[in-house]
Amino acid sequence: MQRYEYKVVPAPQKGTKAKGVKTLEGRFATSIEQLLNQLGQEGWEYQRAELLPSEERTGLTGSTTNWRNVLVFRRALATDEPVSKKPVEEGATPTARPVPGPDDGLTEPPAAPAPISEEPEDPPLSLKPSDETAEKDQTGPSR
Repeated sequence: MQRYEYKVVPAPQKGTKAKGVKTLEGRFATSIEQLLNQLGQEGWEYQRAELLPSEERTGLTGSTTNWRNVLVFRRALATDEPVSKKPVEEGATPTARPVPGPDDGLTEPPAAPAPISEEPEDPPLSLKPSDETAEKDQTGPSR
C-alpha cells in the first residue's frame, strides 16, 4: 500500500509584484503560482485548498472563530522505509504522519461478553425497606 506524508501551508493573503502583472487578481495568482512551484520542486503534489475554522482568543476571556485558507500537499513515502522520526528543526513546520487505521492493530475481532447467568431482580416500588430487609437490620449481620 502506498503511503503519503502531507503538508498544509497557509494560502497567500497578498499578491506578489511581478513584471508584466498589473491587476490585483494577477498578482494574487502569481503569489499562489510561486508557492505551488516552490513546493513542487521539493516533491510535494498539490491536493486541494481548504477553508477551515480557527478558534482564537480575543481579550482576556473571549474567543472568536476565524476562517483560514490553507493549501494541502502530499508526497509519496518510500514503501520499504518506515516513517522517519527525525527531530523537528526550530521554526520548521512539522509534517503529518500516517495514522493507523482501525484494522491495523487487530489480528482477530474481540470476543463478545458472556451472557448474564442470573435473572435480574426488579427494583423495589417504594423507598421503605421491605419486611425482609427490616428483619435483617434488627437481627444484625449474619456470619
